[in-house]
Amino acid sequence: MGSIQGVSLFLLGVTLSLLPSPVQGGKILVFPVDGSHWVNMNLLIQSLHAKGHEVTVVRTATSWYVKEEAPHYSSITVTLPEAVCIEEQDFYVTFLVKMLEIQKQGASLMAFMTFYWEMTDSLSKIHQQASLLGVEIFENKTLMSKIRDSKFDLVLVDPGLPVGVIVAHKLKLPVVFNVRWITSGEGHFVVAPSPTSYVPTSGNAVSNKMTFSERVKNTFHYFLNTCIDKFIVCPPYDKIVEKYLGPDVNFYHLLQGVDLWLMRVDFVFEFPRPTMPNIVYIGGFQCKPAEALPSELEEFVESSGEHGFILMSLGTLVNGLPIEITSEIAAAFAQLPQKVVWRHAGERPNNVGNNTLLVKWMPQNDLLGHPKIKAFVAHGGTNGIYESMYHGVPIIGIPLLFDQFENILRMEVRGAAKMVDVTKITQQNFLKVLQEVLINPSYRNNMKRLSALHRDRPMHPLDAAVYWIEFVMRHKGAAHLRTESYKMPWYVYHSVDVISFLLAILFMLTAFVVAVIRFTCLRMCRRRKPKQE
Repeated sequence: MGSIQGVSLFLLGVTLSLLPSPVQGGKILVFPVDGSHWVNMNLLIQSLHAKGHEVTVVRTATSWYVKEEAPHYSSITVTLPEAVCIEEQDFYVTFLVKMLEIQKQGASLMAFMTFYWEMTDSLSKIHQQASLLGVEIFENKTLMSKIRDSKFDLVLVDPGLPVGVIVAHKLKLPVVFNVRWITSGEGHFVVAPSPTSYVPTSGNAVSNKMTFSERVKNTFHYFLNTCIDKFIVCPPYDKIVEKYLGPDVNFYHLLQGVDLWLMRVDFVFEFPRPTMPNIVYIGGFQCKPAEALPSELEEFVESSGEHGFILMSLGTLVNGLPIEITSEIAAAFAQLPQKVVWRHAGERPNNVGNNTLLVKWMPQNDLLGHPKIKAFVAHGGTNGIYESMYHGVPIIGIPLLFDQFENILRMEVRGAAKMVDVTKITQQNFLKVLQEVLINPSYRNNMKRLSALHRDRPMHPLDAAVYWIEFVMRHKGAAHLRTESYKMPWYVYHSVDVISFLLAILFMLTAFVVAVIRFTCLRMCRRRKPKQE
């Protein structure tokens, strides 16, 4: 009996020795992006802190989401000469007002040019300001010494503002991206092959089944995005890289050469596309089961009876909608038998019905998980899309800015959402869309199917994210998962030299064959002439 126990203990010891050793108290330096991006990063930081890791967050003095003090991280606060405009609470509202004016002009060439002028001007300003964070860090010798002396194990970066990857390279530390968006748009376009024949380009709201004209437009958008990134976005960072890292370092190569990409994408939502070994998909990692609602809110939604209730949230951007639009929405809601919970912090709309409750804040995830929820009126932000999909709630989409049009389109293609043009909303057409989604069971059934697919995975995506961060820390990087193709010249990457070589050989063989045939024909002609004479 004792020998059997001894063998069992020996086998258990061998098994445990083969398991990867846990990372005890690792040190992680974090470069986040403010606003809605911080919601995702903060959740990841909380999970890392719960696993015993020491997290330090780099923030600016004007940051309005990333607080200087928190129980789950310490912070390094950097004062910039001027605030990064996306850290100003009214930036998105002001930008939305401009975009709405442009959208009202329709699909004219002038509207298109005006849109891209405003977009590039804003991007240039944002990245000029954000790049100064790197300058302030590198010029502050005391701060750099403090960061070096902290002996961090890893740098976690949101590459929407990519200064962190430059600092990490200077410190010679492995880098993990918490990413969907990067300087040039959707993150895949930097690290993975992206054929424009079936991969929609950032900013172009089409499906992966494109007509010829859509493919032409998609290729044009890809070229335009590449030019904007090269000539508008990257120059401020190129200057920092050249000054502090040397002329042999390429900023774009720093982005492509990071160890691991935690991609906030799930292919239940995203269209299938090529990927790479160092991309880990964590789409919907912020989703969780619903908790009990506050008593007043619970009483309101329960009073909806068999009709249930509708949830509406356009985030902070709702403040930028003219009251004539919100009043049309309110008038449509007033005609429904359902109750409505509407997150609205701006001017109170006209025509608000007795069935509508306006709130400045609400537990969105808990409301989406309530059994009486019937539909979600949303602007198409990624967090809301995934929460709605997780709980199986169909969407009425009112996209306003950026990727929201693409997000709603992806759900619409799958039959789980219906899109409404915000500039053309009237009481009548909005009510018609509401009734279609509420009455037609296909929308709910399709979303329930997506929910089942989204939930059916071996590990919760948040646990997967923490595991892979610890994996990179354990192994001091993940170079074995990273392709070196980004170091190739463009003509080598696209095999232009190989194709040219093969074409040259083919040309020489063709020329040789033609020469032989011609020579043979001439000899035969010369032989025939004497015989004829």
